Amino acid sequence: MYRLLLVEDEEEVRESVIHEIDWAGCGFEVVDTAENGKEAAELFEKWMPDVVVTDIRMPFMDGLQLSEWIRSKYPTTRIIILTGFDEFEYAQKAVKMHIDEYVLKPFSSQELINALVKVKRLIDEETSRRENVQTLQEHYRQSLPVLREVFLGSLINRKLPKAEIEEKSLNYNIRLLGEGYVVSVLSMDNPEAGEQALARGMSQSLKYSKDNELKLFAVLNISEEIVNKYGLGIVFIHGGNLVLLTVADHEDRETIMKCTLTVLEEIRQSIEKYLKLSVTTGVGTVTADIANVSYSYKDAVLALDYRLILGNNRIICIDDVEQRMLEKLRFDELKEHALIRCIKVGTLQEMKELVDDLFHGIADTPVSFKDYQIYLLEMLTAILKAAKDSNVDLDTALGSAFHPFAEIHKLTNPQEAKQWIADLCTRMMTRIVTERQSSYKSLIDKAKEYVQGHYQESDISIQKVCGHLHISAGYFSGIFKKETKMTFVNYLMHIRMEAAKELLRTTDMKTFEIAEKVGYAEPNYFSFSFRKHVGVSPKEYKNSSREA
Repeated sequence: MYRLLLVEDEEEVRESVIHEIDWAGCGFEVVDTAENGKEAAELFEKWMPDVVVTDIRMPFMDGLQLSEWIRSKYPTTRIIILTGFDEFEYAQKAVKMHIDEYVLKPFSSQELINALVKVKRLIDEETSRRENVQTLQEHYRQSLPVLREVFLGSLINRKLPKAEIEEKSLNYNIRLLGEGYVVSVLSMDNPEAGEQALARGMSQSLKYSKDNELKLFAVLNISEEIVNKYGLGIVFIHGGNLVLLTVADHEDRETIMKCTLTVLEEIRQSIEKYLKLSVTTGVGTVTADIANVSYSYKDAVLALDYRLILGNNRIICIDDVEQRMLEKLRFDELKEHALIRCIKVGTLQEMKELVDDLFHGIADTPVSFKDYQIYLLEMLTAILKAAKDSNVDLDTALGSAFHPFAEIHKLTNPQEAKQWIADLCTRMMTRIVTERQSSYKSLIDKAKEYVQGHYQESDISIQKVCGHLHISAGYFSGIFKKETKMTFVNYLMHIRMEAAKELLRTTDMKTFEIAEKVGYAEPNYFSFSFRKHVGVSPKEYKNSSREA
């Protein structure tokens, strides 16, 4: 069922249209009616209609002005224009505004139904086009190679949730099910120094770049052939290098590393023999968890750096050049993001569960006391970062005597550390919520103060208020409605009507003078709005208040 707003200044026509048409049968629900374009614009935020049926000739804001306003702010809304024969030439100007249908007055119910059916078909077709399974599947199939590369790049660059890895590996038909993993990075050795390359000029540099790409694809072809022969894993290009992700069906680290090094050596020799190129390969640590391959990739990149010392055209394992523990305690990007997000917008229950996860199994992990302290420091840094992002005053939140980095050294066991972190997070969350509410209240108070001082201006708008407050209209609109339980348009109307009632009760000013005094450029529209809002005309209200 599509939402429809009917805009027609003649009450008889409005009532006739509403009662003579089976709206539900046509696929529509008339959510509201308006007597002119201005009133319709004021109702838009409340209803967000899919279709607007509007007359052309109306007071205060005509149908074309309303259509132009709709097109500028709500371009997906469909518009049906009701126009008299003598207005048709005038209505044709609306072609440039992409009006969807015209109905010529006087019209029968069937003529309007026909227009509604056409517009509904347009919306249905647009919806169907966007949801068409076959079209989406074809786009998806064509995009698969790109999606696959993006996913693999994300997999080695940051820690992804296991559920996401399982889902995407299945969707992209990538074999990642295994018991052990290791990442290797193959980098082509550049025989020429950077200064020599620059000396050859821009055109030569561009040629060199293209040649490099061709060489990289040649290296990819040879590597894929060898890796597939052994069924070792996946090869792909990332960041100008070749990445080999070993996927083993067992968890014996020595065997996994031995198989990987055997394949890498065959690749190195084949590239040297057939392409007359040399590559240096960095090999990371073996991990039993696919979610941790980003660590292995980072270690492989670190291993590559050692070619400056050891030379090119060789395989360098991180375990050979730097001491690595089998399982390192890591506060990775995923944990950091989850902690910061939870402190900013999470619930206390979510925080409790997250802290439980952060400390899960720590007592059984073979790490040094130094590594454990670094892990706590990284968590503390994330907490302080969340506070900084939210403009929290740390002295107010934690006390001026609080010295977190010193307190870490006083902690004697994981349970004590866990409680300390949980307390810190809870205090920070409470402070952020308090300051956010205070900030919202201050913002709304400033907006109300601005409105109180400027409601007499006919051009006051939400955009003008937001310009004064230096915030976006979308952000302000959501906060204002949440805090005041009404839209900004309704609030402005309320302020103006209260001011008008006060003037009607206490002064002898004419209606047109009061209209101008409370921000209405058109006295007639003021009278129209007053009757809508208060239930009686300004004159009737004035008389009744005097009698009382």
